[in-house]
Amino acid sequence: MSTRVQRRTVDLSAYPDLVVIYLGMRVNRITGIKTLMGFGPKIAASADALPDGLLRHETFLFSMFPPHAGIRQYWRDQESLMKWTRSDPHREWWQKFLKDSGGTGFWHETYLRHGGMEAIYDDIVPKIGFMSFAPILPARGPMFGAAARAGMRSAGEAVVAEKELYEDAERRKAG
Repeated sequence: MSTRVQRRTVDLSAYPDLVVIYLGMRVNRITGIKTLMGFGPKIAASADALPDGLLRHETFLFSMFPPHAGIRQYWRDQESLMKWTRSDPHREWWQKFLKDSGGTGFWHETYLRHGGMEAIYDDIVPKIGFMSFAPILPARGPMFGAAARAGMRSAGEAVVAEKELYEDAERRKAG
């Protein structure tokens, strides 16, 4: 059999702890367009700074209507990814987003080469990704932080502490 298809693959043996993460931001309300457009340049600049452990950063579009932008990142290991998420500018963005999603929804799904997956869906209305077939649970307790959801033994503190997030929300409701 002859073929005109050039088939290739990759040798990932040098990346035993590789992590692939897909991220998405979807506009839920008209005000979300401004939020989405404001994040783009910030995320690009952050990736251009080449944080330690980031191997590749790619952007793409899931849909035009409603606007739903995506990112795929390859990280050397989970520790590098966690270190970056706990530093600025990511920590600052995440804290701000969790206080007000700005008319958008955000999600990520993480896949670990050595085994394990985890995901979060914040203000995501349609069931996408794992949500479309797996039981949906509140992101509370052991399901609150990404590292704990992925089964990382030394997960450390989440970017935003669960108690802090929900106490602030309760104060805003009462106030």
